[in-house]
Amino acid sequence: MFDKKNLLTNPKLFKRILIANRGEVALRIIKACKELGIETVAVYSEADQHSPHLDQADMKICIGPGASSQSYLNREAIIQAAINTECQALHPGFGFLAEDSLFAYMCEQSKVTFIGPTAHSIRLMGNKSQAKQTMKQAGLPTIPGSEGNLRDLNEALKIAKEMGYPVLLKATAGGGGKGIRRCNDEKELRSLFPQAKMEAEKAFGDAALYLEKLILNGRHIEFQVLADSYNNLPAPRLRQAGVIHLGERECSIQRKNQKLIEESPSPAVDAKLRNAMGEQIVESIRKIGYRNAGTIEFLMDENKNLYFMEMNTRLQVEHPVTEMITGFDIVNEQIKIAANHTLSINQTEVKFSGHAIECRINAEDPENNFLPSPGVITAFKTSLNGGPGKIRLDTHVQKGYEIPPFYDSMICKIIAHGETRKAAIETMKNALKIFEIKGVKTTIPLHLEILNSKDFERGEYHTNWLSEIMEI
Repeated sequence: MFDKKNLLTNPKLFKRILIANRGEVALRIIKACKELGIETVAVYSEADQHSPHLDQADMKICIGPGASSQSYLNREAIIQAAINTECQALHPGFGFLAEDSLFAYMCEQSKVTFIGPTAHSIRLMGNKSQAKQTMKQAGLPTIPGSEGNLRDLNEALKIAKEMGYPVLLKATAGGGGKGIRRCNDEKELRSLFPQAKMEAEKAFGDAALYLEKLILNGRHIEFQVLADSYNNLPAPRLRQAGVIHLGERECSIQRKNQKLIEESPSPAVDAKLRNAMGEQIVESIRKIGYRNAGTIEFLMDENKNLYFMEMNTRLQVEHPVTEMITGFDIVNEQIKIAANHTLSINQTEVKFSGHAIECRINAEDPENNFLPSPGVITAFKTSLNGGPGKIRLDTHVQKGYEIPPFYDSMICKIIAHGETRKAAIETMKNALKIFEIKGVKTTIPLHLEILNSKDFERGEYHTNWLSEIMEI
């Protein structure tokens, strides 16, 4: 817990951290801990008992069967594992319990530092309609829509008529593209309203919905932020920092609201817009007293206006593209912030260099409606020499690894960096062409098709581009 009485002390780092996740992100956190001289404890399910990342941890402990509800979502088992192994802190990674306010609160009550924001911040931002109102009050522009949750269908019909169609029904507790329905007219809103409520209740245990004006051909732009425990104190007692942003990422290449390719900087954002919006974001984060890493997500309209959509109160899957263009280790910084260190740099010290693109390679069959393709990896060969730029590979997978059927199908993330966007694209294409994965179907052919398209080459795409242009 953060103690204001110790503002001017020299805080120490943790001796041992438990990683409450699996696979690629668990290995990413282990690497950061090793660089900081911190011991790690990896938890695992019975289905993951042979996962290669476990060999990199100092200790490992089984927390339950393969089903995530009995292992990686078992709050009590994970916290007990942290206590039993004398961990001072816990990193949730992304997915699973990373944005679970109750889990963060239980960690606090158990005297295990949660490496992330406070339970209050997670709860505040986890409610999408409440987050929208909070950030609107903090000064960020928001998409026109309902003020808070919808009471019933009649209210939704009234608001939609005033705004004009098309509109989006969205689950308040939403994530992963669930609980979202596009409604082009009153008839569709009437029929899809109960469907969205049912899906929201099933997916999140919360049937609440809110309504937003649908921005056609919008672009998904997100800003990476970091804030230390001192960001909302009377300035400047310690240093200029407190809150910083690390620029934007573009995540508009999506299939059914699931991101496939991310890049930074965005082809649609210039330095003037980046600086102006960055200043607004930093001030809004300071106003709400946020701590640790987070991502502010926007939808950009065709006139390049940015509208706040939501805040992700955790590490993002696509964080490597930001690390590649800034040279800044976000996971390393998360850990130090949780240990009550001030930020390592201030905003004036953030520098952007070149361009980075990330492709998420999933064990899915693009030619068969993206059906999951679990199985044994019989070949896994790649090269970090992709062409004119640099290649980074984030993965825990190796030859002989069996992909379990219980979890997300992501095999790895390939990140390409070049001095220019064109160089980054060429580097990525070269890397994908020589990447050999056998035993399961992958999305590599789809990524190459996207990267070879003229629209992507020109940076002229939007969130519906895959479905409209490539009919995916």
